[in-house]
Amino acid sequence: MSNRLALFDCDGTLVDSQHNICTAMDRAFEAVKLAPPARHQTVAVVGLSLPEAMAVLLPEAEADFHLHIAEQYKLVFHAMRGQGMVHEPLFAGIAELIERLDSAGWMLGVATGKSDRGLNLCLTHHGLIERFVTLQTADRHPSKPHPSMIEQAMADAGAVPETTAMIGDTSFDMEMAVAVDARALGVGWGYHPPQDLIAAGAQSVAVDADQLYRHIGGHD
Repeated sequence: MSNRLALFDCDGTLVDSQHNICTAMDRAFEAVKLAPPARHQTVAVVGLSLPEAMAVLLPEAEADFHLHIAEQYKLVFHAMRGQGMVHEPLFAGIAELIERLDSAGWMLGVATGKSDRGLNLCLTHHGLIERFVTLQTADRHPSKPHPSMIEQAMADAGAVPETTAMIGDTSFDMEMAVAVDARALGVGWGYHPPQDLIAAGAQSVAVDADQLYRHIGGHD
């Protein structure tokens, strides 16, 4: 019998980190003497690993420059955290959702474009890290939508595609789930609009945490 796995994206799904990400992106571009991208452009690449995100934002630049500005972003974000400027509040109902799923016997995991350090700090701050049996980050995998994160998470949790739900707010999350035949469940409070999630393969898009709980359980 395979375990049931609820695998969550982090930024835009569990926590609201849009202000942090946009501020860090603006400062990273300013550090290399470039005009920062528009906010909607930055939000559109949330979920990709940093070099891939920079490649989307700067398609004419060389790969080495994408890596360089990705490092600038990391330095800026680290400095912001040290200055107490990083705030990643949980979305409404998420803590209760995690508790309900855990109590119902679901294995819980995270698949995120964050670094190991950033994810651990975030989940520890909210007192949730012990709830998760598998944490997959950009440090150890190709960028979404490559399915590597889901594949490793399923192996860790003893789950299979038929018993796995990938929950996220971006088309990258949905495409990742489709690639391994896991259920793709969207949330409507993140960074990509619901129509983009549906187009990328989402079976549903929840409007709040209560509805998401029902979608994960195969109801409503």
